[in-house]
Amino acid sequence: MKNFQQNLEKLEATDTQVLGVSMDSAFANKAFADQIGVKFPLLSDWGGEVTRRYGVYENEYQAPRRVNFLIGKDGKILEMQVDHDAIDPTKLVVACERRREKS
Repeated sequence: MKNFQQNLEKLEATDTQVLGVSMDSAFANKAFADQIGVKFPLLSDWGGEVTRRYGVYENEYQAPRRVNFLIGKDGKILEMQVDHDAIDPTKLVVACERRREKS
């Protein structure tokens, strides 16, 4: 999350909306965002419906995987980073910049 916050200006400059989603409550997300200084919205997927629909819930660990999605305005997934690759958003930032340059 902190890595996305550090790249927020670059992402917003490419007409990209950054959202965080977790299965924690909205209250817990707000406390977490305040604690680490995240300014973009953290959405609560309480109950895990969205997490399961995107196929990122790990039944073995009973928790969601770390995943970054770049979703187009048409709702289609354009890029995806999973697990360790999802820690550093650099590839998504570059993908957003590339898409912005093409338009």
